[in-house]
Amino acid sequence: MQDEEYIKMKMAENNKGTVLQKVTPTHTTDWYIKWAASIVLLVGMMLTANQIYPLNIFVHLIGLIGWLIVSILWNDRALIIINAVGIAIMANGLIGYFVGK
Repeated sequence: MQDEEYIKMKMAENNKGTVLQKVTPTHTTDWYIKWAASIVLLVGMMLTANQIYPLNIFVHLIGLIGWLIVSILWNDRALIIINAVGIAIMANGLIGYFVGK
């Protein structure tokens, strides 16, 4: 127990005067899009968990398109690829749902 208290005390000493600054800008266009798209994706996950088809696919598509826009604004190739592929997968699911039956 004393070791834990000593560690906490040393950490407090080392962190005196340390100010953490955010590096992510807030209230910019990409900030609003990424948060809205993230909330939309969470709603899509809830719809999927409750087996509400095909609405869940439409909702996921909207969220993925939002994140694709953000990834293009950020010029982040990894995010561009993952969201573009996600859009293709969801589009394939919609085509299969409406045409495949």
